Amino acid sequence: MNDKLLKQYGEMAVKAGVNIQPGQTLIINAPITAADLVHHCATAAYDAGAKEVVVHWADEKLSRIKMDRTEKDVLCDVKPWIQDSYLQYIRSEGSAAILSITGQDPELYKGLDMEKVNAYSIARMKALAEYRDYTMASRIQWCVIAVPGEGWAKKVFPELPAEEAVEKLWQTIFKVSRVEGDAVENWKDHAKQRAERRDRMNEMNFDKLHFTSANGTDLYVGLADDHVWGGVSEYSEAGVEFIPNMPTEELFTAPHKDKVDGVVYGTKPYVYNGDLIEDFVVTFKDGKVVDYDAKSGKELLKQLLSTDEGALSIGEVALVPASSPINKENVLFFNTLFDENAACHIAFGQGYPGTVKGGEKMTTEQLLEKGVNDSVIHEDVMIGAADMKITGICKDGSEVEIFNNGEWVF
Repeated sequence: MNDKLLKQYGEMAVKAGVNIQPGQTLIINAPITAADLVHHCATAAYDAGAKEVVVHWADEKLSRIKMDRTEKDVLCDVKPWIQDSYLQYIRSEGSAAILSITGQDPELYKGLDMEKVNAYSIARMKALAEYRDYTMASRIQWCVIAVPGEGWAKKVFPELPAEEAVEKLWQTIFKVSRVEGDAVENWKDHAKQRAERRDRMNEMNFDKLHFTSANGTDLYVGLADDHVWGGVSEYSEAGVEFIPNMPTEELFTAPHKDKVDGVVYGTKPYVYNGDLIEDFVVTFKDGKVVDYDAKSGKELLKQLLSTDEGALSIGEVALVPASSPINKENVLFFNTLFDENAACHIAFGQGYPGTVKGGEKMTTEQLLEKGVNDSVIHEDVMIGAADMKITGICKDGSEVEIFNNGEWVF
């Protein structure tokens, strides 16, 4: 692994991703295997004027041991100090920015009691709800990047020895994350280009979208009242521009929680709670899932959809062309950060407040009135296909072609 590129990757995440400001605290969530990258991130943050860098370490092997050996009621007793460890920094002078580094084995919990895994996941999300609101509403700067662990790399490149698989995944991540050259400037240019198409989508103010493809997808997605399209960069409550996901290729907005109808087929496996859901199909009526199936992981899909009432509806719809640099790598990443930026997708569960005008300052009840879904989960699943056609339907009933054969035409 090239340390020069690793350093550039860390600087990119800090200076273009969270865009740390002088006097802010940077909180980094990272696996212990990412220590070298974390060191570069910390150095870049201090060089940019950060007040302090705080690191929360994770160990996936220990996580599996704990999930396997700990009683469910103990796992689900998520202590308040975990949320407070974030909130005390966020609420302090100068606030905080959050950098999360992902990369765990997509089948980390395979073979374990998935009911217990799901119960813990829900309990943790509920216990961290207030902290989660800061990121979901983009009140603070946050960013997610990835580092290849051995388990993940072997899942992506099973034909290679572990060390070679990790190296190849590093090279692929650097490439699709625009790390080579001036990574910070690369991302500023990318954000500017995506903003032009985002603005055109907002000008059209579509009433609904119609997705079709030869695999059987025939889905109408009504859009929330006063919806707003976003993509690449966002702005925090303090007006600081940041990039939540690196890499990212999507334009996204809020569907109306009561106005989604039809059938949609999944086009990539989805990792949920450390296991896989593959080849799923879901039927919607009046915004809610009324039927579903999956070639494998159907019980997992059932658990996802049973999380709460809002899990039966979608909170995000996102458009990604088949020519996405990530998709062109022809690699199945088994990681949502990458796979969601290789294909159009929807997300079961909570919508982003910022996807309706003024939504960041609205209450949950006000957002629901606009059609923005509410849930403790937000789970992106990929539905884009190479032949996908997307039509925008205007409020007067006229139609505009947006995608043809998986590509932008609008």
